[in-house]
Amino acid sequence: MSGTPEVLFVCVHNAGRSQMAAALLRHYALGRVTVRSAGSEPAEKVNPAAAAAMAEWHLDITAEVPSKLSSDDVEGSDVVITMGCGDTCPVFPGKRYLDWKLDDPAGLGVEAVRPIRDEIDRRVRGLLAELLDG
Repeated sequence: MSGTPEVLFVCVHNAGRSQMAAALLRHYALGRVTVRSAGSEPAEKVNPAAAAAMAEWHLDITAEVPSKLSSDDVEGSDVVITMGCGDTCPVFPGKRYLDWKLDDPAGLGVEAVRPIRDEIDRRVRGLLAELLDG
């Protein structure tokens, strides 16, 4: 990687896990990392329970719009992280691919989404440390 690292978070609907991960990385990176998220079958809106869990930490993802995964998204990223949902991404040489196996928050209440958010937070902090220190 040269310059600003670029990270892409991918889940099927781009409504929960990937949106939470993107918001957390943006929050912690303070502009030092370019962050994107996308999905293979984007939902119409962000998962309300995911938005509520993030709001508890004063992070607002309600204005985010789930977007369709494209080859350009992958090609422009240094690190591509799938969220344990079996998504397939176009593979480009020189990219780092990670699969974070995480429960899907779809259909869950905020109480059940909190542990997912907390695990994403732990992983995002670790990723950021690698990107900025490595």
